[in-house]
Amino acid sequence: MPELPEVEVVRRGLQEFVTGRTVTAVCVHHPRAVRRHELGSADLTARLAGATITGTGRRGKYLWLLLGKEAALVVHLGMSGQMLLGDQPEEKHLRIAAELDDGTMLSFVDQRTFGGWMIADVVTVDGTDVPVPVAHIARDPLDPEFDRDAVVTVLRHRHSEVKRQLLDQSVVSGIGNIYADEALWRAQVNGARLASSLSRRKLAELLDSAAEVMTDALGQGGTSFDSLYVNVNGESGYFDRSLDAYGREGEPCKRCGAVMRREKFMNRSSSYCPRCQPRPRLRAR
Repeated sequence: MPELPEVEVVRRGLQEFVTGRTVTAVCVHHPRAVRRHELGSADLTARLAGATITGTGRRGKYLWLLLGKEAALVVHLGMSGQMLLGDQPEEKHLRIAAELDDGTMLSFVDQRTFGGWMIADVVTVDGTDVPVPVAHIARDPLDPEFDRDAVVTVLRHRHSEVKRQLLDQSVVSGIGNIYADEALWRAQVNGARLASSLSRRKLAELLDSAAEVMTDALGQGGTSFDSLYVNVNGESGYFDRSLDAYGREGEPCKRCGAVMRREKFMNRSSSYCPRCQPRPRLRAR
């Protein structure tokens, strides 16, 4: 599933090419792509046609196109969603197509149909304008208003695995399984450690590591393991070549040489170094 860097790559592409453009026509090719828009495809199409895109936004893994000051087109990429610019693709997984006033087509392609579009009202939360469906999402480590110390305080009171907390979008957003493993490796913390057992200094280091690894990923266009994760021009990122933990089971740790391990975690998996990131010891009863 795309995480913060992949979504931010898409947002930046949209910001550059669609801001100031007016939508002249919209065609919904698959109803699942608008299932989150409660009033249905006809309402979404009618509201988008003639609307001018005034900007873009993102929080965590959600991105949106601003339609003036009071509404936004919220885009959830799901597991395989793509926002593509250019000629309309000859693609059987095309779900929505919107034509802009310069003739460019904005296409939403989604092979697995978990993503979609919806139009929502914009509200002000903690001084920031966000669409209503995104209002409950916490700020992410790349947000200029991200309060690291406040998040550290929250984590110090959470008596569950620190990786579980990193994945909780109400605590800190944008961090998925890949970048959680990478941040934990950089901070030399095992994801099974209780968040409350870590010092404020170590938790701050962990959040800084998350920001650093996602910034590094952004510089390389995100992480693409297959053709599903692409920018608005259909190009894949290449941060997968720089991963230190995720997907490296059985390979030597780049820091100490120990053999990397992978374990099941929350219907996912965790990759870590058993030497640099020792698992917490079980207390004797």
